[in-house]
Amino acid sequence: MLFFLLLITAVTAALMGGLFYAYSCSVNPGLGRLSDADYLAAMQSINRAILNPVFFIGFIGPVFLLPLSTWLLFREGMPPAGWWMLAATLTYIVGVFGVTGGGNVPLNNALDKVSLQDDSAALAAHRARFERPWNRLNTIRTICAVATVTMVIIACLKLSL
Repeated sequence: MLFFLLLITAVTAALMGGLFYAYSCSVNPGLGRLSDADYLAAMQSINRAILNPVFFIGFIGPVFLLPLSTWLLFREGMPPAGWWMLAATLTYIVGVFGVTGGGNVPLNNALDKVSLQDDSAALAAHRARFERPWNRLNTIRTICAVATVTMVIIACLKLSL
């Protein structure tokens, strides 16, 4: 049971790390080449499309699975693995879930209200308020998601040593 839980925890965290990494190294650079109107339209579309059950399972899953795994590791008397899992839990909840909810989501919500019929100067201003901050926040959550997965793997390795 514990092994299966750790496996699911690692997979859900890895899915988020992969998603944010893919944005960092391909999606954002590709979108960055678009005109202001096309960029804003694409991000509005992506931000609406990502709100689906498949995404929510991967994104919210670690919020529950990491603390549960941490608790079980300590309960089973496996503190070295437990400490790594606790660090993974805090990193994910603050650096991924918190950054997304406190930073990316408000930016997405503001972008959703932008009219693509605005003049080119207004569209450029909307993009300037959105793109750089959103990308910076995505970099933070990418690093934190990858760190989370790394710590979960270390915790699993501590169990086998």
